[in-house]
Amino acid sequence: MKAGGVVRLLSFILLLAGYGQLIAQPRPIQNDRFWYTVDGQPIYSQGGGIFRFKDPATGKLTYYWYGVHYKEADLYLANPSITQDKATFQSVTCYQSDNLADWRFCGDVLDSAALSRQRPTWVGRLGVVYIKELKVYALFVQHGNQVLIATADKPAGKFSWYRQLDMTNLIGTPNTGDQTVFTDEATGKSYLIYSYGRGRSRIYVSEIGVKDGKIGLLDCTEVYKGAGREGNCMFTYRGKYYMCASNLYGWDGSLAYYLIADNIRGPYKPVNDMQVIKGAESDYAHVSQTGFFVTVKAASKQTVIYCGDRWADFAGNGLGYNVWCPLSFNGDQPVFNSLSDWQFDAGRASWSVDFANNYVKNGSFEADRRHIPSPVKPVQLDLLGWQTTIIRGNAVAIADSLSPQLNYFNDAVDRQLVTGEKSLLISDKVDFERKIAQVITATKEVPLPAGLYRLSAKIKGTAHCAGCQIQLYAKSFEKNYFLMLDEKQLTGQWQSFTLPDVMVKAGKAEIGFLVKGRANSRLYIDDVSLKRE
Repeated sequence: MKAGGVVRLLSFILLLAGYGQLIAQPRPIQNDRFWYTVDGQPIYSQGGGIFRFKDPATGKLTYYWYGVHYKEADLYLANPSITQDKATFQSVTCYQSDNLADWRFCGDVLDSAALSRQRPTWVGRLGVVYIKELKVYALFVQHGNQVLIATADKPAGKFSWYRQLDMTNLIGTPNTGDQTVFTDEATGKSYLIYSYGRGRSRIYVSEIGVKDGKIGLLDCTEVYKGAGREGNCMFTYRGKYYMCASNLYGWDGSLAYYLIADNIRGPYKPVNDMQVIKGAESDYAHVSQTGFFVTVKAASKQTVIYCGDRWADFAGNGLGYNVWCPLSFNGDQPVFNSLSDWQFDAGRASWSVDFANNYVKNGSFEADRRHIPSPVKPVQLDLLGWQTTIIRGNAVAIADSLSPQLNYFNDAVDRQLVTGEKSLLISDKVDFERKIAQVITATKEVPLPAGLYRLSAKIKGTAHCAGCQIQLYAKSFEKNYFLMLDEKQLTGQWQSFTLPDVMVKAGKAEIGFLVKGRANSRLYIDDVSLKRE
């Protein structure tokens, strides 16, 4: 080949490489905050799902994200210090993206006017499928005590009332407990995944299709019977089907559970014994409830994204309504990677931990849904992700009037300065000395790179803190770092404290607080973070 031809060939290769970089760029996924579209509008999408349809304008397969916009989501976004006590349906929203990180608002595809034939009621838990036989898009959503089907001729078109389904003949209750829509890319078939309407002690799979000329459910297979489970959803990974769910914890975060099968209708194993997804136990799936999953494939790679609902507007448990975290797998066993910040490349189906990630689990103490220790739902002795060691003082015990309480429910004034409803409480009826610690260890998927880190926390004392001391500390590779605070610094106001230049080595660090206090003194800690410098 002549020199000129070689130059042109190299130029063409470089051009293709540059184009590949343009269409396949890692993009940040940032949890623990409110999300916005590319043009700065708040994203309101709860209890929904993401589906791939062809964009009518371009013919290109595009991600469409559907969910509910509740009126109270606006109020909580404007003032997260006040938890809302209602869930008032405003609309079903639709967003569009090519990379799952940058979203454009398509519009409200179903609003209250479209549902005006009945009085206002609960609307939520939804998904959309394309019905080839009728060439329409069908939205399945809980509506009061039944399932509503609405249809449109475009994925982002206005959906209109089609029919309601009374589920009694299929499962014995007119309503579903919780539900999502799942489309199996291997077969092109779509299914309603849902639980029993009372107690949610059974999970079902029903294929969506056309019967007698009408859109509906073609069958019903019970795949689980046991303890109540909600947030019902599923995904596939390398030929396996994973049925997932949460505890019955209302608006609060929860453990994430799963079963595995070779066929969408089962049998799912272990039979009627849902297992906890490893990694979700440290902070209740990053303070969220199972919502839905997105599986992204590229060449031989697959990434499954857990898309959790954080019902912050109704539970007050932090910032943001959506929590997305990547799963990894140990064989066929899923692992939940709890991250505040990570990067995702949709073009390559790959992800990595972002430099800005906070490595502390349950650092805002929102995962603990009750006063801890708790005798009920769940029975819990210690704060999730943390270990409390009593050096001097009353032992931590369940149903013991002398036991210290380990967390505090922030009031509205507190929540203007710290995140969410809860914070760490350090107090006792007698003089005390206590250690609250968390050990952070690298994994294959989430390394803890060697280098300098910054440990931060917000701390508040009370008027009874005479003689109190807090040591904010970090330890890695047998070297200790600490910041000592005494009664002069522990005022009745929230203050931010930082321990800089913590050298982390060997993929492991211990962080925490060593505290001394007088009887009945109260110290509060919130928003703990360990981030790279």
